[in-house]
Amino acid sequence: MAILVVEDERKLVDILKRALKGERYSVDVAYDGEEGLEKAMKNNYALIILDIMLPKKDGFTVCKELRQRQIHTPIIMLTARGSVEDRVVGLDVGADDYLIKPFGLNELFARVRAVLRRPKTTESNVTKVADLIIDRKKHEVTRAGKVIPLTPKEYKLLDTLISNPGEAINRRQLIDHAWGPTFKETNNELNVHIRYLRSKIDSGKNKPLIHTVRGVGFVLKE
Repeated sequence: MAILVVEDERKLVDILKRALKGERYSVDVAYDGEEGLEKAMKNNYALIILDIMLPKKDGFTVCKELRQRQIHTPIIMLTARGSVEDRVVGLDVGADDYLIKPFGLNELFARVRAVLRRPKTTESNVTKVADLIIDRKKHEVTRAGKVIPLTPKEYKLLDTLISNPGEAINRRQLIDHAWGPTFKETNNELNVHIRYLRSKIDSGKNKPLIHTVRGVGFVLKE
């Protein structure tokens, strides 16, 4: 099994490479976030070991961008920061497990085995709710067989909603997905884009699919 280690501490990388190879894993290495993201998108790994404090692009961003690109390779995040808030952020952006430095190799191996034992989750390229279909491979949205042209942000918002049918998605989650985690609303941008999206998805239909959940955000359901 091939494992990608994304870590800028070269001494730690050398230790991890020797140890993982001793456990009969194949190991690839990246020393910054941009290189790690590029390798993770190009190659098929069984697991990614991803440090948070990386040059060029931090681990949270790398993990989030991989999940946004529908890359579901299991990720174990490494960090010297052990606060509950950091662990929550790591898990929220899509990490599968979290390991705090310094750690023992036996603990790392145990976590690697545990993550690799989990059933693989493959997300379909096509998701359907009622007569609304999103085809991620084609980057195409249809309702009742009619293609609906969407802007990039409208597409991201719909992708988030349709990936969690029947679940109320809060405003911050939607903003993070469409604009990024550092974006701050100044002109009620989310409501504006949801209104545009509704006009394309629900206009003229007997059964609207996008609903407001007051005090929370929005939900897509029949």
